Amino acid sequence: MSTLIAEPSQLPAPAEEPRPNYPNVAYGLISWLLTRDHKRIAILYLLTVTAMFFIGGGAVTIVRLNLMTPEGGLVEADTYNRLFTIHGVIMVFFFLVPVVPTVLGNFCIPLMIGAKDLAFPRINLASWYLFVVAAGWTLYAILADGLDTGWTFYTPYSSQSTHYNVAPALVGIVISGFSSIFTGLNFIVTIHRLRAPGLTWWRLPIFVWTIYATSFIFLLAVPVLAMALILVILERLLRIGVFDPALGGDPLLFQHLFWFYSHPAVYIMILPGMGVVSEVIPCFARKQIFGYTFVALASFGIACLGFLVWAHHMFVAGISVYSAMIFSSLSYLVAVPSAIKVFNWTATLYKGSISFQAPMLFALGFVCLFTAGGLTGLFLAALGMDMHVHDTYFVIAHFHFIMVGGMVMGYMSGLHYWWPKITGRLYSEWWSKLAAIIIFVGFFLTFLPQFVLGYNGMPRRYHRYVPEFQVWNVLSSAGASILGVGYLLPLFYFLYSFWFGPKAGPNPWQATGLEWQTPSPPPPENFDRTPVVVRGPYEYHLEKAQNEP
Repeated sequence: MSTLIAEPSQLPAPAEEPRPNYPNVAYGLISWLLTRDHKRIAILYLLTVTAMFFIGGGAVTIVRLNLMTPEGGLVEADTYNRLFTIHGVIMVFFFLVPVVPTVLGNFCIPLMIGAKDLAFPRINLASWYLFVVAAGWTLYAILADGLDTGWTFYTPYSSQSTHYNVAPALVGIVISGFSSIFTGLNFIVTIHRLRAPGLTWWRLPIFVWTIYATSFIFLLAVPVLAMALILVILERLLRIGVFDPALGGDPLLFQHLFWFYSHPAVYIMILPGMGVVSEVIPCFARKQIFGYTFVALASFGIACLGFLVWAHHMFVAGISVYSAMIFSSLSYLVAVPSAIKVFNWTATLYKGSISFQAPMLFALGFVCLFTAGGLTGLFLAALGMDMHVHDTYFVIAHFHFIMVGGMVMGYMSGLHYWWPKITGRLYSEWWSKLAAIIIFVGFFLTFLPQFVLGYNGMPRRYHRYVPEFQVWNVLSSAGASILGVGYLLPLFYFLYSFWFGPKAGPNPWQATGLEWQTPSPPPPENFDRTPVVVRGPYEYHLEKAQNEP
C-alpha cells in the first residue's frame, strides 16, 4: 500500500479565509433580529421603510387613477378619503421622517466619526422594534376599520365626527415617536462622546452636523406631537373637553400643537438630505466644500428657526392679523439658512472637476427640486397669496417638491453613494443614471401641473372636480406613472448588484471621509484600530496638489 505525497509546488493553494465583515460574522434570522451592530440595524430599517414606501405609494396610485376623470368613478368618496389618509400617514410618519436618520445615519455616523458603534446599541435595536410595532399597529388600524381624517388628524373631526379607527392609529404614531426619540438621543450622545482622536467639531462631516441638528428636533418636537395625539385619544375615550368645542374645548389649540411639531418635522425630513448632498457634491466635484462653517451653522439655524414658523399653516384658521404678520416674516427668515446651503453647493461646483455619476445626478436633482419647492414656499408665506391658494393643489405641489422631490432625491443620492460601502458591491452605472433622470423628469411632470391646478382654485382632498381641470390632472397622473417606473428601477438593480455586482473595494469614489478608510463591507467593529484624524473631511485640494507636477 503506497501513499502519494505531492510536491509543495503541486499542492493546491489554501483557500483564502473571507475577511470577517458585518454580514458574514453570523448567519441566521435570529442573529439579525437580536443584533446590536448599528450596520445590521440600518439594514433592518432599510427593509422596513422600503416596504412602507411602496404601501404609501400604492395608495396614492389609486388616488391618481381616480382623478383621471372629473367624476372620480374608480372609488367611492369614502374610500378616496381613506386612501389619501393611508398615503399621508404612512409616507410622513413611517418613511419621510425616519428614512435618512435610521438607514443612512445608523449605518454611517459611527463610521464617519471613527467609532465602533452607537453609544447605546440595545436602545438602537429597541428603536427598530418600536418602529416595527408602530408601523404594524397603524397599518392594522387603518386597514381593519379605516381612517379618513388625513395625516393631520384635525379636530373636531378626528375627536368627534369620524367613526373610524382614529384612536388605535394615533397610538401607533405615538409609539413611532418613542422610536424617533431613542434614535435622536443615541445620535447626540454618540457624536458627543465617541468621536475619534483629533476629530474636533470643525472637522466633522456636514452629514454628521445635520443628523446632530435633526436629533435635537426629535427630542424637542416629538413629545409635543405625542401629547397632542394622546389628548385626542383621551377626548375620544373619556369625552373630556380639550379640542372639541361641544365639550368646551378649542380646536385651534390642536392645530398649534400639531404644527409646532409638524413644521420642525419638515426639517427632520430635509436636513439629513442636505447633509447627504453636502457629502456627495464635494466628492464628485473634487473640491473642498465652500464655506464649511456657514454650511454647518446653517443646519442649526434651520433647526432653530423651524420652531418659530408653525402658525404659517394657520393663516386662514382665525389667528390675529398681527400674529399672521409675525409668522409671515419669520417664514421668510427661515429661507436664509436654506439659501446659504444652496449658494455654497453652487460655489463648490464652480470650477470643480465634476463627474456625473449616479449619486451626483441625484444630488443635483435634490438641489433643483428643493430650490423650486423653497421658492414656492415664499408664495405661501405671503398673507395675500396664501389666502388664495391655501388648501389647494398649490400646497400639495409645494410640499411634494420639498419633501418627496427634495428629500427622496437626497436619500437616493446617499443610498447610491454609500451602497458600495454597505454591500461591498457596485451597481449598474447606466441603469442608475437612467433612474435618476426618469425620477427627475417624472417628478416635474407630476407636480408642475398641480401648481397650475392650485393657482386656478382646485381644492385638495376632493373626490371630484370640475371638467376644465381634467387636462392638468391627466398630465399629473401620467407623470406619476413615469415617476413610479423611476422608483422601481433602483429596487431591481440594487437587488442584482447585491448578488452579482462587481466587488467595490474600500473606496470606489476616492472620497476622503473616515468611512472610506475601512473595508467594504465594514468589519463588525468598523475599524481594526481607532483612527486618528489630522485634517478636515473634504481635503480634495490636497489630492489635486499631489497630482500637479
